[in-house]
Amino acid sequence: MKRWQAILPLAALVGLGILGGVQLMRPAEESFTAKADRIAPDRSFPLLDDATQSISFDPPPGDKPVMVNLFASWCAPCRAEHGDITRLAETHPGQVYGLAYKDAPEATRGFLAELGNPFEKIGVDRDGQGGLDFGLTGVPETFVISPEGRIILHVRGPLDEERARQVSAALEG
Repeated sequence: MKRWQAILPLAALVGLGILGGVQLMRPAEESFTAKADRIAPDRSFPLLDDATQSISFDPPPGDKPVMVNLFASWCAPCRAEHGDITRLAETHPGQVYGLAYKDAPEATRGFLAELGNPFEKIGVDRDGQGGLDFGLTGVPETFVISPEGRIILHVRGPLDEERARQVSAALEG
């Protein structure tokens, strides 16, 4: 076998690896933010600070759209998006809620003690079924729910400046 024939499969593999890396670093924007029009899950979540009380988002509390951010203390991108969530909570008081996904309550409390708690209320989804009911593909994800209980925006992955702007516009109705 000639030397170039032995190197050809290796070169093809390296080329595919580079192409895959580029695609991962520059994914299509529309794959992360999608307008949605489906009903929020008909499920109650116990509150982080008082498990005897719960919260539901079908319909959500109040008469304005709300944002529900599914996060976890073990999630590095959740940490990265926390500043954007804090700014949204300051801009839209009473409209930003959290849902701790597959996280121990003490770990969630530690995460919020360290970074600050921007959420109006925080539900707990210990087994993860509630996240699946929302349509979660992986934390963090953010859902904006209309006062009628319809998911009107679904953001996959961490919020950044542009995605936070889209969430803000949806919260304004």
